[in-house]
Amino acid sequence: MTISNKKILVTGGAGFIGSNLCEALLEMNNTVICLDNFATGKRENLRLLLKHPNFTLIEGDIRNLADCIQATKGVDYVLHQAALGSVPRSIKDPITSNDVNVTGFLNMLVAARDNNVKRFVFAASSSTYGDSEALPKVEDVIGKPLSPYAITKYVNELYADIFSKTYGLETIGLRYFNVFGRKQDPNGAYAAVIPKFVSQLMNLESPVINGDGNYSRDFTYIDNVIQANVLSLLADEKAVNTVYNVAYGDRNTLNDLMGYLKEFLSEFNPKIKEVQIVYGPNRQGDIPHSHASVEKAKKLINYNPQFSLQKGLKEAVSWYWKNV
Repeated sequence: MTISNKKILVTGGAGFIGSNLCEALLEMNNTVICLDNFATGKRENLRLLLKHPNFTLIEGDIRNLADCIQATKGVDYVLHQAALGSVPRSIKDPITSNDVNVTGFLNMLVAARDNNVKRFVFAASSSTYGDSEALPKVEDVIGKPLSPYAITKYVNELYADIFSKTYGLETIGLRYFNVFGRKQDPNGAYAAVIPKFVSQLMNLESPVINGDGNYSRDFTYIDNVIQANVLSLLADEKAVNTVYNVAYGDRNTLNDLMGYLKEFLSEFNPKIKEVQIVYGPNRQGDIPHSHASVEKAKKLINYNPQFSLQKGLKEAVSWYWKNV
């Protein structure tokens, strides 16, 4: 599973997922362009990459069509990761989430079309399943969105489908399920749950679980996500113009997650075992349970996730202990 000697644009390449993709693609001997406006991305994530002769950073905004056109010139493939994530952020400020996630996405599709990009692979989201209670989640059974963020990610899929059918642009959407791992920011109002919990436990602070801890998620380690993106670039034409779940294909409750985190972190500091957990109200717009079927991705792009929650957490916890 490797792709080499290609010119690949990663939008949002200074972010958590984007910077890991840039690093992996450079290691495979590709030319990598990163487009980022640093709204949520971090320069620190690119510190080592900036020294690489095959890496170029373009500081620009996907809401600006001219930036998108410049970034896609001469590019073979686009991995579109740029977005404003977070359900709570979209509830607080739906207009900015829409501008970035919908208008920015459309700009990138137009730029990819006009610059004859071969394939456009984009970060879709498990939030698209909305209020559908069916488990596991299968790609063609979705419900109504539960947040402005979920609406924007579903609109992305609809636009990608239209650009495939109308303009012949090859697209693949990857519905990420609760991605975690190295370089994920533990700070800020909209920090993802795993790095936030890790940071609090490392500081011997009591983490707050929303609800009773029995909501469940299909937590997905970053290396599984990198694999899915690379396979999407390599996939044959029968596998394009559709969406795939990207997950491990299992589910764990937030209480399970907290138990693993305390167990793995207490190897570095035994006091972490004694930290008390606090339970708060459920969060608006949250879906109760998330569990992906990854059969479609296994069958059509040969996806084979290697990292369970426990295996991924051990790697992530070790990285945070050394780097945060």
